[in-house]
Amino acid sequence: MSGSSPFDHAWSFVGELGNRMFDNHVRLAVTGLRRSGKTVFTTTLVHHLLRAHDLDFLSAAHQDRYLGARLIPGEGERFTFEAFEADLMADPPRWPEATDRLTSLRLELRYRATGFLSKMVTPVQTLVVDIIDYPGEWLLDLPLVGTSYEQLSRDSLALARRSPRERISRDWLDRIETGDSSGMIDGYRLYLERCQHELGLSFIQPGRLMHGIDDLPEGTTFTPLPPGHPLEAEMAARYQRYVEEVVKPFYEDHFSRFDRQIVLVDLFSCLNAGPDWFDDSMTALSTILESFAYGQSGWIRRLISPRIDKVLFAASKADHVAANQHPNLKQLLELMIEPASRRARFEGIRQDVLALTALRCTDTVQTEHQRQALSCVRGRLKNEDRETVLFPGEIPPDLPSEEDWRSGRFRFHDFAPRRLRRRARGQHVRLDQAIEFLLGDKLE
Repeated sequence: MSGSSPFDHAWSFVGELGNRMFDNHVRLAVTGLRRSGKTVFTTTLVHHLLRAHDLDFLSAAHQDRYLGARLIPGEGERFTFEAFEADLMADPPRWPEATDRLTSLRLELRYRATGFLSKMVTPVQTLVVDIIDYPGEWLLDLPLVGTSYEQLSRDSLALARRSPRERISRDWLDRIETGDSSGMIDGYRLYLERCQHELGLSFIQPGRLMHGIDDLPEGTTFTPLPPGHPLEAEMAARYQRYVEEVVKPFYEDHFSRFDRQIVLVDLFSCLNAGPDWFDDSMTALSTILESFAYGQSGWIRRLISPRIDKVLFAASKADHVAANQHPNLKQLLELMIEPASRRARFEGIRQDVLALTALRCTDTVQTEHQRQALSCVRGRLKNEDRETVLFPGEIPPDLPSEEDWRSGRFRFHDFAPRRLRRRARGQHVRLDQAIEFLLGDKLE
């Protein structure tokens, strides 16, 4: 909090240690790949926890033990929940602006305990939840701590010369041959921005060069270079400063303190875009899985070195296809992360995969086509005025084949939001199941 004294900070730290000792403080991190809807997810998550409503699959709510929540002062830049909620509750509603920096929000949850001793001593318990919302590119930067400048340069230059990046990398590569250091750095940053905003790719590394460049410490911007380039030594030094002054502080100040993590993935965009984009998303997910400091969190370890012990991967916007396609959507995401998730299972981390919708935009309806029942969706397409019924397409039950890509079968649509209402039911799909996985065991 701004204006806090050293005493206030010390007292807050002591309080956090006490909460961790008694296991009633959780730091829940929310991130996602491009266009995954993490701002909407965080907003609706808080909305439903505050109102203790429509949470049937949260055990504490189902058992009538969950009493509700309130917002309390936290630390750092605040996630502007009220503004984002107002966007979704407006008439007409609008999607909130995407966030490109780390923000947080602190909730105090109240619930009735189940344990005999707890019920005797303190029947109503409190769980403090810090929700930290941050860009997925920050997570993709963590492996740079163990990556040399030479290796990053080899990988980045090779990637830039392959489809689909080759169509936008020429300007940056030309600057490497003819430009000065500032021109090459600017060209590299613009190339990364175009990879995300123009091509719609997910694996953007290093990610912090795209956003908030004015906030980066002086001398931490750089560009990969081929071996033997006259400016190689200067760029290697800049890269090392980027790792030391940008990446490591994020790990030490934030990531190493997370307890639970949800990673949101928009599979529809990469399926629509084609095999190169789909492979790019798989690379990003694999890199994300390798970033976690896995391990169980006993209470002593929680005081000394907390670790992420649960990770949820969520295929967002599940309502963009009919409900009978949700199992395939979940299975596809499981297959995409399966190679990199073996280590997680081996080291004891609990992980799960869900197909969910933070704010439902459509309903599944049955229509008839050529005397056959067809599962369709009814909703308002983006930039249109009225709702329509359409067949959205099907999700493959396995990784897409060459025939899938050649056939052009993937043409999924974007939908406009429906209004978020205070007491309506059925406004989400499996949001309560996500909360149960991430927080349910802390509400016992």
